Formats: sequence, C-alpha cells, structure tokens
Amino acid sequence: MDSLEGLLYGLSLALTPELMLAALVGALAGTVIGVLPGLGPVAGAALILPLTFTYEPAVGLIMIAGVYLGAQYGGSITSILLNIPGDASAIVATFDGYEMTKRGRGGAALSITALGSFIAGTLALMILLFTIPFVMGIALSFGAAEFFALTAGGLLVLARISGGSLGSGLFPMVLGVGLATIGTEPTQSFQRFTFGNLDLSLGVALASVAVGLYGISEIMYMLEGKSGIVKAKRVGFRELIPTREELKRAVFPWVRGSFLGFLFGLLPGPSATLSTFTSYKLEKTLSKRREEFGAGAVEGLSGPEAANNSAAIGGMVPLMLLGLPFSATLALMISAMQVQGIQPGPLLMTHHPEVFWAVIAAMFVANIMLLILNLPLVGVWVRVLGTPMHILIPIIVVLAAIGSYSLNNNLIDVHIMLIMGMIGYVMRKLDFSLASLLVGLVLGPLIEKYFIQGMYQSRGDLAFIVSSPISIGIWSLAAVVLLAGFITPSIRRKSKTLDTVAALREDD
Repeated sequence: MDSLEGLLYGLSLALTPELMLAALVGALAGTVIGVLPGLGPVAGAALILPLTFTYEPAVGLIMIAGVYLGAQYGGSITSILLNIPGDASAIVATFDGYEMTKRGRGGAALSITALGSFIAGTLALMILLFTIPFVMGIALSFGAAEFFALTAGGLLVLARISGGSLGSGLFPMVLGVGLATIGTEPTQSFQRFTFGNLDLSLGVALASVAVGLYGISEIMYMLEGKSGIVKAKRVGFRELIPTREELKRAVFPWVRGSFLGFLFGLLPGPSATLSTFTSYKLEKTLSKRREEFGAGAVEGLSGPEAANNSAAIGGMVPLMLLGLPFSATLALMISAMQVQGIQPGPLLMTHHPEVFWAVIAAMFVANIMLLILNLPLVGVWVRVLGTPMHILIPIIVVLAAIGSYSLNNNLIDVHIMLIMGMIGYVMRKLDFSLASLLVGLVLGPLIEKYFIQGMYQSRGDLAFIVSSPISIGIWSLAAVVLLAGFITPSIRRKSKTLDTVAALREDD
C-alpha cells in the first residue's frame, strides 16, 4: 500500500476505543511529566514501559509516543507561566514566553504554543508520509555491512554530539554497550558476565536502567533542593485567545520551525533541544523586530515550540524504518517492540503494517487531543506542579519499583534500578551524557548482531566493514565528527592564546 492508503488504514485502527484510550493516557501522562521540572519524557516512558508489555504492541508504542509528545507541551507550560523549564527542550520557551506572561499575555503564549505544536505535528506527519518511500528504497538495499556502519557509526556520532565534550559522551556509550553484553550470548547461548547469578541470564533490563538513570537520579536532585508549592497566576479562558497580530506573527515561524525540527529529528543527538535553540537563532536573524527577542517576541516562542514537536516526530523515521533510536525515549520504544517480538527496520512496514501505520496515525490523534484538552486544563497542570515534594517523591519511587519488578518479576531489576540511579546521579554531577549510555545499551546487541552476520558472510574478513560505498560514507562521516571533537577545542585554545598575546602587546 502507498503512504496515503497506509495513513487511512492507520486511522481506522487508531480511532478504535482501545488505541484512542492509549493515546489519551499517554498524552495526559506525558503532559504531567513535562510539567514536573526535570523528569522529562524518558523517565515517564520508562515508568509506563513495563505496563505496556501485557497489551497489544501498538497500544504500548502509542502510549510511549503520547508521553513523548505530551512532555514536549507540558514542559512549555511551566516555562511560560513560571519561568521553570520542565525539560531541556523547554528552556527556550522561557526566553520570550515568560516575558509575555509578565506583560499579561501568558494565556496567549500558551495558545500559540498549543497551536504551534499541533500545526508542527501535522506538517511533520505529512513530511513523514512523503519521506517513507525514499527511506524505504535506501533501507531495503542495506546489508550487514551497511547496518553495522549505521548502528556503530551512528552511536559514535550520537556520543560525540550529546556530550558536552568528547569523553563525556563516549565513556557512557562504552558503558552502555558493555552492559548490553551481560546475559546469554546470542549465537552459542552461553552465559556472559553473569558471575554465576542466574538472574542476570536475561540481561540488564532497559526499563530498569532508564528509570534509575533518569527517574531515581532526578529524585536525588529534588532532595537537594527546597520542597515547596509553586504558585502561578490564574489564566482565564478569555486570556487564552491570541490577537490577530500575534497569530499573524506566529504563522511563518510555525512553518519554518516545523521543517527545521523534522530535519533535526533525522539526526543523532538531542534533536528536540538543538532544534529549539537553532529555530530561536533563525527567527531572531530573520526578524525585523530583533530588539523584542528576550522581551516577549511572539516569533521567539512560536518557532522553537513548533520545532520542538516536529523533531519528536522526525525521530520516528530512523526509528521505524532503520531501527535506530536517536534519543533515549525512542530507545525505549525499540525495547517495547523487541519484547513483543517485533524488530524495527525496513521490513516493519511489510511484516507488521498494523503496528507501523497505527503508531503514525495515533500520533496525529494524540496531537489533536493535546490541542483540545491541554488549554482548558492549564490550571490543573499548574496545581500538579505545586504538589509538595514529600508527597510526590514517594509516589514516583513506588511506581518506579513496581514498574521495574514487573518486567521479569525479579528483584534483581529493582536492584539494577537503584544502582543505576546512583550512577546516574554521579554522572550528572560530572556532566556525562545519560542518553549515550541508554542508547548504547539498546544498540549494543544490534551492533554485535550485524558484526557477526558480516563476519559470517565474509568468512572472517574484517574488510566487510568498508565493503560498500554506503558503509564507507557512513564511516567517513563518523570519523569527521569524531575528529572535530579533537580539533575544535585545540583551535579554540590557540585562538584564545593569540587573543591574550595580542591584548598583552596592546598594553605594552
């Protein structure tokens, strides 16, 4: 079936009561998680991941996708009303969104954000439909060499981009790949690195690692701060209506942000966060009202918020068609598929069209739900933010422990969660990339699988790694990105030294 037929087929599935309920639950849960500062979509998706294993595959994937989209919007609510970003991707919303609130236009800012998210989600889904045939044509020509280059090279690029420095991304990536080797070896079925503990024979559960890294470590951060109730000004229904001038100024930034965000979603790295900062810079460059940026410019809010939502949908292309998660949340979606016996990649659309098209269509449905529900519920979300920490933290810990235990009905998963929580806390303190570790844990088995396949097909010849133009191109790109990590800091240091010398000469 072509893209249009596939979308109509997906809508017929997504509009069934079961899948609509899954989209609604995911969207609402994601909004709550986005509203709570610091938790973000990864911790939320990790908490609900074990609950999705007992349902049909599409149900679990739609719930996680709903959490992903809802968290993007929820994080913007507190950025606009309280100057508190719920997630890294919501930081840019504080620049002009909170300034609009101080001028009495907070309600209009929320509406512009909601409309922008809906428009961006719709445009991104349309782009996705046109992109599918092109990507499928390339993906179906991939073999072991190409997939090994894509998974291993893509992981290296992600580690380089997501970390503040080369080491801060590469070290967690190596740790994640190392954790992926624990358990039963896939070809000969012997135990690896279990140290005689049979409970580890199934390997390290991704959900336990994700909940620990993001949820438990975030709780430790909460305990460092002051627990209290945050109060925000009440937003009336009339205040939610933007003026004609505000809407006019928001239209083109919405469109530009949608295309920009989708492109960022195709690339490794924190696409939602990077796309918002890039969109803000672009809108400021193109605007004739540059002096308003940082003081309540509509363009400074509408463009980045559209890019934020569009990047989340753009990331579905490499996930569904290539089996590559370029963010930690998407890595959890792959885990949900694999537990259900579904392998994402070029054949997903052929072998499981009901899953592929239902997820795509349900994201469109979830966008409509977020638009209809979230604006009237703004007061509810602000009250959620005001939940005292002594009530909120125990609830999160209990849910995390239940979720981890329910994976295999084994306490070892709860222990892993707690250990990874402490490791995640230390890694945050040292500014290491948590996403690199999580994606390394997901891609590690795939890298091993494609390496073994390639070695078998080439009869032990390592040259299979660069046996095609595509694999050579991927490795070349990865090498350029990694070398840039070494060269750029040295150039900056040299430039700084020259500036210092020049300044000293001027003083003399």
